[in-house]
Amino acid sequence: MPPPAAPAGPRDLRALPKAHLHLHFTGSMRHTTLLELAERDGIRLPDQLVADWPPQLSAADEKGWFRFQRLYDVARSVLRTEDDVRRLVREAAEDDVLDGGRWLEIQVDPSGYAARFGGITAFTDLVLDAVAEAERSTGLGIALVVAANRTRHPLDARTLARLAAQYAGRGVVGFGLSNDERRGSTADFERAFAIAERAGLLLTPHGGELRGPEHVRVCLDALHADRLGHGVRSAEDPALLERIVTAGVALEVCPVSNVALGVYSDLTSVPLPTLLEAGATVALGADDPLLFGSRLAGQYATMRAAHDLPDTTLAELARMSFRASRAPSDVVAAGMAGIDAWLAGPPRD
Repeated sequence: MPPPAAPAGPRDLRALPKAHLHLHFTGSMRHTTLLELAERDGIRLPDQLVADWPPQLSAADEKGWFRFQRLYDVARSVLRTEDDVRRLVREAAEDDVLDGGRWLEIQVDPSGYAARFGGITAFTDLVLDAVAEAERSTGLGIALVVAANRTRHPLDARTLARLAAQYAGRGVVGFGLSNDERRGSTADFERAFAIAERAGLLLTPHGGELRGPEHVRVCLDALHADRLGHGVRSAEDPALLERIVTAGVALEVCPVSNVALGVYSDLTSVPLPTLLEAGATVALGADDPLLFGSRLAGQYATMRAAHDLPDTTLAELARMSFRASRAPSDVVAAGMAGIDAWLAGPPRD
């Protein structure tokens, strides 16, 4: 009598259609590309970006965040030419497609590149042209979220909000606020977000990662957030989480970076089950693969392993990523159909 067949393995997460809503521009760069561009121009990279990659990071204090930001700034410095920018966008798109991505909203602060590329408008034009090329070559739909830096003056954020508003409907779908959320006063950026809101842009500030529920409330009250970059610590306050669910505010949860930055001690501590049980809309994102070493499908894989998530839950996470996106209706419909087909198909042997 033949032995019983081994149980079928889980479905391939790279084949699961997804929308990717939390990816930073320089942070999307391939490690191999970073090394190649640095060698080309004789840029000496710190060991954490070479032999010790991916770097051991923690943002438990401001010194830790400073070290993280320094690595990001060094990585950004290797982008010297227009072709470098086009390559970064193309490779980010290729990597997302390999991971099942059907739609990408990539976040960029044009002021961080303006000095080298002719100003914020010229750089935005360059990125949007690179996006159009990447869309044609990969088939991935891509849009931009223009993000202000909260460590700079709120007037700079207003300038970027006006820039984003000018491109609303022409490749820019949202406006964000990034960098160390413990720095500055979030309410000071209210006027910048009002400009973006009047333009019909999605409002997606970072909040609820390095700071807790009290900061999430500021993002909701002062900035009128439609989505929260991270927002994972909303799980600490049931009343706040209920408010988020009722308002339909989506959370861009990035599990691997949460652990790498010391927000949680390990992946099993990332409170994804709490968020889902409360009815929150969650879109998993990779944040900065260059610094955290894990791309889009890896976020799904780590949560599957850490919380023993069934494929039905993983499929619903993918559906929520499309629902929370600004993707065109045909892209959303195709993504939903693809998710249904993935779930209806057989598990891997």
